[in-house]
Amino acid sequence: MFDMLRKWLSNKDSKRRQLAALALLLGSGLGLLASFVLSIEALTLAKNSHAALNCDLNSVISCSAVANHWSATLLGFPNSFIGMMTLPVMVTIAVALLAGAKFPKWFMQGAQLGAVAGLLFAGWMFYMSYVEIGALCPWCLTLDAGMLLVCYGLTRYNVVTGAIGSKRMRKFIDRGFDTFLLALVTSVIVVVILATFGRELFA
Repeated sequence: MFDMLRKWLSNKDSKRRQLAALALLLGSGLGLLASFVLSIEALTLAKNSHAALNCDLNSVISCSAVANHWSATLLGFPNSFIGMMTLPVMVTIAVALLAGAKFPKWFMQGAQLGAVAGLLFAGWMFYMSYVEIGALCPWCLTLDAGMLLVCYGLTRYNVVTGAIGSKRMRKFIDRGFDTFLLALVTSVIVVVILATFGRELFA
């Protein structure tokens, strides 16, 4: 057992793959949980559009204000249903990778495209919530955080294994700049929210 642990600690690529897969699992798990809760709330609002949801705390933190906006049903059904359909796939991939499974390069590249598309969609939804609606949904923010981790973990895994990227991108990952970028983006979002809404968040 100690020999296996020593070998794992001495293999940098192995550690990076495992930690990347773990980030993917955490992110997809968070996103799936948020999608599940948002789907339940969407069904509640479908029965009564004026219903008060559990996360309607004030004028700023209001899930119903976001859910009743047209952008919450972009394809004609609640956006959270998309997460319910796609994130279980990411969870499965993460678990398989942690168990030592290896997928073809084309499969991982397809998963990467899906993760990037999901992150872009989550970013658009955050923009709509923050700029157009002027309200924040805690579960939507949880989903956004989950998608950041999904894209971070999957990108790191694919670069380390050579499924995507160039030598420059590999150096970027090796030096931890991707982790710094993740922390920077998260910090900027938090600062922007606090600077915009301030005390209204806790009113």
